[in-house]
Amino acid sequence: MTVEHVETLVIGAGQAGIAMSEHLTKLGQPHLVLERHRIAERWRSERWDSLVANGPAWHDRFPNMTFPDTEPGAFPPKERVADYFVAYAAQIGAPVRTGVAVTKLQRKADGQGFRAETSAGVIEAKNVVSATGPFQRPLIPTTVPAETGITQMHSSQYRNPGQLPEGAVLIVGAGSSGSQIADELNRAGRKVYLCVGPHHRPPRAYRGHDYCWWLGVLGLWDVEAREPGLEHVTIAVSGARGGETVDFRRFAQEGMTLLGRAQSFEDGVMRFAPDLAANIAGGDANYLSVLDAADAYAAREGLDLPEEPEARVMRADPDCVTNPITALNLAGAGVTSIIWATGFALDYSWMDIDVFDAKGQPQHHKGVSTVPGLYFLGLPWLSSRGSSFIWGCWRDAAYLAQHIAARTPATQTETV
Repeated sequence: MTVEHVETLVIGAGQAGIAMSEHLTKLGQPHLVLERHRIAERWRSERWDSLVANGPAWHDRFPNMTFPDTEPGAFPPKERVADYFVAYAAQIGAPVRTGVAVTKLQRKADGQGFRAETSAGVIEAKNVVSATGPFQRPLIPTTVPAETGITQMHSSQYRNPGQLPEGAVLIVGAGSSGSQIADELNRAGRKVYLCVGPHHRPPRAYRGHDYCWWLGVLGLWDVEAREPGLEHVTIAVSGARGGETVDFRRFAQEGMTLLGRAQSFEDGVMRFAPDLAANIAGGDANYLSVLDAADAYAAREGLDLPEEPEARVMRADPDCVTNPITALNLAGAGVTSIIWATGFALDYSWMDIDVFDAKGQPQHHKGVSTVPGLYFLGLPWLSSRGSSFIWGCWRDAAYLAQHIAARTPATQTETV
C-alpha cells in the first residue's frame, strides 16, 4: 500500500486552514491541506441564501488581501466570502487538495507522528493541524417528535422562506442566525414566533464607528477568557441590509411574537420559561455597557466623535414581553415549521487520540495540544475573543506555525 508522507497535515480548508497554510509557507514548512468538499464549503452550502458577513469588509478579512469590488464598510454576501478564500488560497499558492475526507486520525505506533486514513489513501505526518472549525455537528433537540408532522430543521439547513410550507414558523434561538432568519421570514409575511434566551445585543455602530472597531480600541478582541457564566451566552448581531442593530422590541412591533426559552412539548403544546423579560433586560444591559465603555474611551482619548443620545432610547416593551406566553398550542397557532437555531457541537469522532476532556473539548493551550505535534485552530476562544473570526484565526495560525517550525526541521514531502 502506498503511504504518502508529509511534514505537516492541515485538515480543513476554510479560513483556519488557509491561514495556517500561509504562515507555514512563510516559514518554509512543507505541508498539505485536505478539504473534504470545496474551499470554504460551509459558506456556500450550509448557510441561508441571503446571509452576509456579520462584520464589515475592512474587518472580516486577512491582512494581505481586501475584498474585491466591496466597499470597506459593506458586509460581503456569503458567496463572495467563499470566493475570497478561494482567491486567497490561489494568491499564496496553498497546497490544497479538495474532495478528500479524513476518516480516521491516530498516533503512529512508534509515537512519532500521526497516521491519517482518508478517502484517497493513507497519509502519515509529523504534525497535524485540525482546522475544521466550530460548526461541526448541528444541535437539534428532540423536544418535538417527528410524528407531529411539523417540518423541523436546523438553521444550517434553512435557505429561504420559499423552502418552508405555508404557515407560521417557530424559531428556537435568537443569536445571530436565529434573529436574522426570524427577521427575514417576518419581512416575507410569515407569522413568526421567536424564542429569546439570554444574549448579548451589541450596537451595530455607535458614534460613527462599527462595533468591531469599538471592540478593537477597547481591547476586547484580545480578552483571553470569557467571564464565568457567559460560556453559552449567544450574541445577536447582523450585517443584513447594510448592517443594523438587532432590536427584539422592533421585531415585536413589526408583528413577531417573542417567547422565552423553549422548555418542553407535550400533547401538541410547547411550553416556555417565564424568562423573556429578564432576557430582554439582560440584552439591554449588555448593549448599554458597550455605549458606556465607548463614551468613556472617547472622553479619555479626547476623540471628536458625533454624540448619539438617541442610541440610548429604548422602545416600549411590547405585550408579548409584559404578558409573556408560557404555553402555545402549535397547531392552534398555525405553526407548521420549527427552525432550531440552537448552535453546533464539536465532532472529533474521526480523531482516535487521547486529547479530549470529559466534555469532549480538545485539551490545548492557544491551540497547542497536550499531544506533541497535534494542533487545533479556528475554535472560539482558542487564544482570545477574536480567535474564531477571520483575522483572529490568521493571528493564531502565525503562533502555531512558529511552534511547528521550532519543533520540526523543514523536509521535503515524499511518497513511498
